[in-house]
Amino acid sequence: MTDQDFTTRVTVRGYETDTQGHLNQSVYLQYAEHARWEYLLAAGIRQAELVAKGVGPVVLETTIKYLRELRAGDTVDVSCAFVWRDGKTFQVVQRITRTDGVLAAEVTGVGGILDLTERRLVADPREALRAAASDPALLGL
Repeated sequence: MTDQDFTTRVTVRGYETDTQGHLNQSVYLQYAEHARWEYLLAAGIRQAELVAKGVGPVVLETTIKYLRELRAGDTVDVSCAFVWRDGKTFQVVQRITRTDGVLAAEVTGVGGILDLTERRLVADPREALRAAASDPALLGL
């Protein structure tokens, strides 16, 4: 999978900017989180259904690379891809790109699927999401 296999569009709102008129750094994380949930939803996975199954996605590590400023009124596409690997974790690769094609930020991270009872990562996050998805192929499963 590439980091452009799934995207969702967001418009920067004025209240999300800082005193310099730039998108506040914490909002980049919110945009990334929004795109991740939209990606899961597109694959047929709803948050309430995961909780009912006793599991939920967790973020273990996040890095943001800021490349260009974003201002109120800018429209961006936020991409998301899960890069599967062996073990309990997977990589999350995301790009925040203005609609004029300018890459504004790269967000990378490590995620897992938490067993909500045991409070430990499940052994195979792919299987947990595959079992919950109506379209697992969208997630590369």
